[in-house]
Amino acid sequence: MQLLKYSIMVLIGSISYGTLSTMMKFGFKDGHSSGELVGSQYLIGWLIISVLFLFSFKYKVPWKSIGLLMITGMMSTFVGKAYAVSVSELPASIAVVFLFQFTWIGVLIESLLNKKRPDKNKLIAIFVLFIGTLFAGAIFGQPLSALSLKGVLFGLLSALLFALYMFCNSKFAVGESSMKRLFFIATGAMLTAVITTNPVTLVTNLVQTNLWYYGLLLGILGVLVPFFFFAVSLPKVGVGLGTILCAAELPSAMVVSVIFLNEHVTSLQWFGMCLIIFGIALPEGMKHLPQFLPGRKKALHENRIP
Repeated sequence: MQLLKYSIMVLIGSISYGTLSTMMKFGFKDGHSSGELVGSQYLIGWLIISVLFLFSFKYKVPWKSIGLLMITGMMSTFVGKAYAVSVSELPASIAVVFLFQFTWIGVLIESLLNKKRPDKNKLIAIFVLFIGTLFAGAIFGQPLSALSLKGVLFGLLSALLFALYMFCNSKFAVGESSMKRLFFIATGAMLTAVITTNPVTLVTNLVQTNLWYYGLLLGILGVLVPFFFFAVSLPKVGVGLGTILCAAELPSAMVVSVIFLNEHVTSLQWFGMCLIIFGIALPEGMKHLPQFLPGRKKALHENRIP
């Protein structure tokens, strides 16, 4: 039951991430650059977290833990930066396919660190997720000429960085309270986003334009919500299952784009989304399936007979 609770938390965080692409598109229409939107996202998200949680814990945190948590936050920002380059070089439907390679990369990282092969359920889930992503990303029928080498490399880099972010979040400073972890992860992400953007231009646009509005929405749904739920749940579920659950981001992005952007989604893409949802539920479902099988029920009944 505890694993289910933490798994739901990961799902909420990943679904929240799925709303960001639609908000970014509205921001682009209003003339804001990707750097400004990402910078405002992490700056305002950090301010919200600071106000909400600044006095919720004592700042007796070892410097090593602070450094590790800030590195985790840096990974999150670099994912967004790398993915933005990939989207600028490739059709968005193909770029997202490369990003979603983080599912098997995360399971591979967990397998190498634990020196243990992934269980059969996870391998099946990864295969289903991969096929589902191909359909949902509408990669079939895309011309090969659309594949820029730079876009492919940065797409795969964003996948690797996201898997590493999941790993860092699930392993670094797990003995600290969730609030401490949340604050310092957000601090690392904010500093990286601001440093890699022009800080003066960022603050000026926040004050003089409606960038603050997008920063507020992106900060809540792209920093506060996912960072909080990931900080609490990823140390409990682990990087392998965590990356599988994070695949919920793509169906979330599709649904939000249909509702708010009126984007056309083909029947094959809906089929792919259903496959992704099935792949996410597969690892947990396979664990509990045997107890509902007739043979299993009979064996359990016989074992109760003295």
